Amino acid sequence: MALSERQQQIYSYIQRFTSDKGRPPTIREIGQAVNISSTSVVNYNLNILEKAGLISREKEVSRGLRLMGNGKPIADPRFVQIPLLGRIVAGKPIEIPEAGTSAFEADHESVTLTRDLLGGSDSENLYALHVKGDSMIDASIHDGDIVVMKHQETARNGDLVAAWIKDKQQTTLKRFFREKGIIKLVPANPSYKTIEVEPRNIAIQGKVVLVIRQLGAAA
Repeated sequence: MALSERQQQIYSYIQRFTSDKGRPPTIREIGQAVNISSTSVVNYNLNILEKAGLISREKEVSRGLRLMGNGKPIADPRFVQIPLLGRIVAGKPIEIPEAGTSAFEADHESVTLTRDLLGGSDSENLYALHVKGDSMIDASIHDGDIVVMKHQETARNGDLVAAWIKDKQQTTLKRFFREKGIIKLVPANPSYKTIEVEPRNIAIQGKVVLVIRQLGAAA
């Protein structure tokens, strides 16, 4: 479908605005940018762009425009969605009877972050977990926070990790240390004791790379 000059102007403006602001423009902003005073005329031209497969629209939403490519929304390269896989305990380990070899409960949600927060980490290798418990409060991880984890099966001394204790079918969020053939999972709260396990009895499922503080969490 061939676009008129006006429709090309509108489409170019939507591209520029979305790239600069990280959100789509409103109908009024589009009209002001291309010198169209009538919102119905802007709507008409947006309908043409939608029929051409260049945008999608949620007409009841103020900023309901989305740029499209190959029939799919075009992702803003400045943002990334991290899967939110469930909850992890920052406290005494708890049993998850049906977890199998995985320590996490599936919530089927995601969190959106700017790429600069990730410090160059590969977003395809990241996942997020809700924190339950207060054993890591001195590491600035509180009950209700979200931790972004890098999936890995190894850890260095001092890393904050998600650890799966195999024989007890338990999971916990702790600081990792290996000393004299023993793995120590160390809390950051004097009210909790260090957990000691043999290396063969533990599986590292990820390392904390970012903590997202939730409004309403403990100060």
